[in-house]
Amino acid sequence: MSAAEGPLVVGVDTSTQSTKALVVDAATGQVVASGQAPHTVSSGAGRESDPRQWWDALREALHQCGDAAREAAAVSVGGQQHGLVTLDARGEPVRPALLWNDVRSAPQARRLIEELGGPKGWAERTGSVPSASFTVTKWAWLAEHEPEAVRAVKAVRLPHDYLTERLTGEGTTDRGDASGTGWWASGTEAYDEETLARVGLDPALLPRLVRPGEVAGTVRDGHDLPFSKGTLVAAGTGDNAAAALGLGLRPGVPVMSLGTSGTVYAVSRHRFADPTGTVAGFADARGDWLPLACTLNCTLAVDRVAALVGLDREAVEPSTGVTLLPYLDGERTPNLPRSSGLLHGLRHDTTAGQLLQAAYDGAVHSLLGALDLVLDADADPSAPLLLIGGGARGKAWQQTVRRLSGRPVQIPEARELVALGAAAQAAGLLTGEDAAAVARRWKTSAGPVLDAVERDEATLARISGVLSDAAPLLERGPGSD
Repeated sequence: MSAAEGPLVVGVDTSTQSTKALVVDAATGQVVASGQAPHTVSSGAGRESDPRQWWDALREALHQCGDAAREAAAVSVGGQQHGLVTLDARGEPVRPALLWNDVRSAPQARRLIEELGGPKGWAERTGSVPSASFTVTKWAWLAEHEPEAVRAVKAVRLPHDYLTERLTGEGTTDRGDASGTGWWASGTEAYDEETLARVGLDPALLPRLVRPGEVAGTVRDGHDLPFSKGTLVAAGTGDNAAAALGLGLRPGVPVMSLGTSGTVYAVSRHRFADPTGTVAGFADARGDWLPLACTLNCTLAVDRVAALVGLDREAVEPSTGVTLLPYLDGERTPNLPRSSGLLHGLRHDTTAGQLLQAAYDGAVHSLLGALDLVLDADADPSAPLLLIGGGARGKAWQQTVRRLSGRPVQIPEARELVALGAAAQAAGLLTGEDAAAVARRWKTSAGPVLDAVERDEATLARISGVLSDAAPLLERGPGSD
């Protein structure tokens, strides 16, 4: 490990599948140590994880960082959005956390939309129209299906809140992650009493909102992590807001993130309220806004198709009319929570490589359909589309995004942008800087730019046509009458 020029900070990314930790030089942005440990997600009717796994994974990831983690002056946690963590009076989980991609609460989402002003009313009040991903719908599902568990709940947290609270002993959250719950009002930037009353959630069970740049607390005694008592702890935030910090994102620059879920977003100076529900009007972690559209099915769905046809994920061949909508876990954009995958146009001469390319095309089509809605007057029409996430390194993903977007595509060389954004947030506590300015100083968005190619309008139109024709079938879901 080379000598650091400045104090060391730790940035954490607790995601769906694993927890990662980076030890970063606050002066230069150099990653001096890193670690990662997995956790499991149930594969039954829903998607759940025991939050205690996240703490164990964090401990293991920090252990892999060695002595560098012990020298950290500040730490911050970025985490998967929307997850419902329920704690008892001792701070222990009442039950496994309901994760963002658990879509069992789709009926509750529909009912809440109807009961509280319709899509327009929700968008105006909270910035978003809730889908089954949103925390408020998960609480409503829990109240309906597990009332005994609800009676035992003494605190409600998001995934990043859970780790932050175990570090500090204080229940806190931030505006970026809170904006994905459905019970935070974007107009007032406070918890929405009407929504909480409707779902029977006592606001006293919710964490304190920490302002951007404010210290959430300090590391307490009695933990088993390598931090000293008194180490500063930043507010943390949701994964997309953390990645925006990690890129040092300026307003109007578009981002496409290719991970377990796929997202498109951009920082905006303006509060969003899309009554169609396509764009979620999230807050960012700084004081601006982060309009975002998310698909449930991205890299995992494409990898599953690759496995089914027995190919490496890069072994694509040009598609010749076959369309694959890879909605393997339902879908959020478009809002079809009960849907399954759909294959159309299969012929005798269709190859496995063409089927795989069709899966890529279907996943990217969903994201690009929302990109124009995400971008507003702040958008820079000449700015390359920043491609991040695990899929961004794949040639097939890169070429599919170029072909279907018609835009130049930039691939930042920096990896683990969620953890880097959390580290920038921690560094800002020490230097007094805006966290995004810290990341720009670290030059985290630098990377090669792939030139624009002609947009493949024919493929986009074909997929849109199949989606339109099949929408009634997709909405009914498999096994419906």
